[in-house]
Amino acid sequence: MMKAIKVVGDALNWEACDAPTELPEGHVCIDVKWTAINRADLMQRAGVYPPPPGASEILGLEVSGTITDVGEGVSGFMPGDEVCALLTGGGYATKVIVPAVQVLPIPEGLSLRQAAAVPEVFATAWLNLYREAELQPGERVLLHAAASGLGTAVIQLATAFGNPVFATAGDNEKLAVCQNLGATGIWNRTNGSFVDAVRKWGGIDMVLDPVGGSYIGDNQKVLNADGRIVLIGLMGGRSAEVDLGLMLVKRHRLIGSTLRSRPVAVKGEVMQALYRHVWPLLSSGQIEPIIDCEWPIEEAAEAMAYVAANKNTGKVLLSVNG
Repeated sequence: MMKAIKVVGDALNWEACDAPTELPEGHVCIDVKWTAINRADLMQRAGVYPPPPGASEILGLEVSGTITDVGEGVSGFMPGDEVCALLTGGGYATKVIVPAVQVLPIPEGLSLRQAAAVPEVFATAWLNLYREAELQPGERVLLHAAASGLGTAVIQLATAFGNPVFATAGDNEKLAVCQNLGATGIWNRTNGSFVDAVRKWGGIDMVLDPVGGSYIGDNQKVLNADGRIVLIGLMGGRSAEVDLGLMLVKRHRLIGSTLRSRPVAVKGEVMQALYRHVWPLLSSGQIEPIIDCEWPIEEAAEAMAYVAANKNTGKVLLSVNG
């Protein structure tokens, strides 16, 4: 037996459930100590973002904890190793089984608590900045919802790799945090469109956009020739007006991107890229996971309401004590 969060109507119940009985080849079993809330969890709970076929119905896309068992064919891990993992689901539980390629050792110098705030946001940041958009040194990034867990990771990662960031958010205190993390341009979205401010900053080569909706048209207005918009969310709605003439003349690209539904092999490639390029920065303290607060997993509903209200700056964690 194990415990997990079950979605029952509007309630989130922390209750006993059957643990997996088999450990597939190439997988590891992790005793979960920490997990974290992502907006995908809110969407899944609301019934608008179901897990991919074959994935766990349990919420949770990342964990940290201790390996308790390794499947056939797994090398590099053994029971007792402290790790963090990128999941397709199942993190709001005391145990999780995950492909070993989606698991990494805790970065040196980080605690299990800190490590729980790393996998999803840094994997998403790396995937979209350096795999999808293929950012080159010196290219400039426009980042919306910049004070989120993902946003705080993107600012640090892009800055570390020589990509200046212009950050938008809806709160001056959040924008001050963005500046402290390295953003050299900021805009409070409550003051209206960001277009003029970004143009004065010098324009951008890539937009990381979790908003969509009307933001797409304004993104186009500030995008340099050969610029890329990477759409990763629809907080502003799923319909947008696109200027196809501008897209054609300036050779713009609009790229839809999700991480969760990608094949295990691709997730493994992203995790290995993190291990090579990002783990040394985390271990040296050059970048860090930004944690807003933590809640016991029994209070997951309250924690999710806090995230839904956009109160957090950085990640919101859930403590799993069994």
